[in-house]
Amino acid sequence: MDPCPFVRLTVANLALKIPVASKPARSVVHPSSSPCFCKIRLKNFPLQTAVVPCIPPENQSLDGQPQPPAATFHLNKSDLDKLAGKSIFAGKPYLKISIYTGRRGTTCGVNSGRLLGKVSVPLDLAGTECKPCVFYNGWISVGKDAKRSSAQFHLNVKAEPDPRFVFQFDGEPECSPQVFQIQGNIRQPVFTCKFSFRSNADRNQRSRSLQSDPGSSRGWLSSFGSERERPGKERKGWSITVHDLSGSPVAAASMVTPFVASPGSDRVSRSNPGCWLILRPSDGTWKPWGRFEAWRERGASDCLGYRFELIPDNSAAGIVLAESTLSSSKGGKFVIDLGASTNGRSTPGNSASPGCSPRGSGDFGYGLWPYCMYRGFVMSASVEGEGSKCSKPAVEVSVQHVSCTEDAAVFVALSAAVDLSIDACKLFSQKLRKELCQSHDLLS
Repeated sequence: MDPCPFVRLTVANLALKIPVASKPARSVVHPSSSPCFCKIRLKNFPLQTAVVPCIPPENQSLDGQPQPPAATFHLNKSDLDKLAGKSIFAGKPYLKISIYTGRRGTTCGVNSGRLLGKVSVPLDLAGTECKPCVFYNGWISVGKDAKRSSAQFHLNVKAEPDPRFVFQFDGEPECSPQVFQIQGNIRQPVFTCKFSFRSNADRNQRSRSLQSDPGSSRGWLSSFGSERERPGKERKGWSITVHDLSGSPVAAASMVTPFVASPGSDRVSRSNPGCWLILRPSDGTWKPWGRFEAWRERGASDCLGYRFELIPDNSAAGIVLAESTLSSSKGGKFVIDLGASTNGRSTPGNSASPGCSPRGSGDFGYGLWPYCMYRGFVMSASVEGEGSKCSKPAVEVSVQHVSCTEDAAVFVALSAAVDLSIDACKLFSQKLRKELCQSHDLLS
C-alpha cells in the first residue's frame, strides 16, 4: 500500500537585530543583556515558543552552525484540507509570530516579556505533499511602525513532504490484537500481536521457533536486563511478539527488567526504572535493536517518564533518541524526531550529541556508526492514559526509515512497549486488568 501524505512545516533560522540608542531610554532593550523569544501560532495547532538569538546590528548575515528548527508542525491530509480553506468562509492560512523582549514566563500573573512586534506569513500549502516550498526566508522589519522601525527579525518558513506509513492496533496490546495499515479510508491487516508472560519455557520456545540456540536468548537477557527475583511489589515478564501475516515473528518487545515499587513507595522510581528490549530477528535469532525505560515521575504532574535508545551491535551502550514524559492519566504521543525543536518535543531532550553520534558508546565515527540513517522525523505513537477504557495505539513511521517488513514491525513493537508501560508504572495500590495478571496474581 501507498503511504499517507504528510507535510512538515518548520520555522527556523530565527534572529533579531535591535539597534542600541545613542541616548539610553527605558524602552530600549540592549541585545547583549536581554533575552528575546517569540510565540508561534498556526490555526488549530498548539502554541509553540522559541528563543530568538540577538545579533549585532551591523551583521548582515547569520553566523555559526545551522540551528535546529525553532518550531515544527506535522500536517496530515485532514490538516491540509482544513488549512486549504475549501469552505467559502475560510480565509487563507497564516503562520503568526509574536516577538517579545525580556524573559519568558509570568510575574504576578502578568507576562514578563514586552511585545516588540508581530509577523504574519501567508501559507499556500497546495501541492506541498509532493514538493517542498519556501514561504519566507530573510529579514523583515518589526515594531509598531514597521516601515520606520530599524528592528529586524530573520526567519525561514518552509514546508516539505514527509510521507508516513500509518498503523493502528485493533485493540489493547495485552489482548493480542491485529495491527492494520491505514491509507485514507482503507484498513488492511499487516501484523498480528501475541502478548504473553515470559518464562524460561517461553524463551526456549521462542528460540526454537527462530531455529536458534536457546543460550543466545539467555545471553541478551543477562546482558541487558535482570531475571532475578526481587522482593516487594513488581510487574515482570511481559512480552509481546509481532508476526507478519504468514505467522513469522518479525519483532518483539520483552520486559527484561521488572517494574518494581521503590522502597517505602507505591511507584516505580526514576532511579530504578523498568526496562524493555525491542528485538528483531537476525540470522535465526533475536537481535536487540533498542531499549525502552520507563518510570513514574513525582510531582503534581504525575507523568510517565521514559527514555529510548538504540543499541549498536555487540554493545550494551547506546544512543539516546527520545527522553521526555507522557501524562499518566491522559496519555499523549511518544515521538522520535531528530529534527524537532527544543520546544517540548525535542529528541533527545537533554543531549548535546547529534542524532547519529553515540553518547557513551565508545569511539564510533560518523562513517562507522550503523544508525546514521535515522534523520528527521522517525516515528510517533499515540497512547491513552490510565483512565482510558480501551487503548488502540496509532503509529506513524517515516517512509525513509522503512525498507522491509521488519523495519516497520520494530516500531510497532516499540509502541506496544510504550503503551504497556502506562500500566506497568501504574501505582501498585491500583489493580491491573486481568489480561496483565498471571494466574497466581489473580488468586492472591
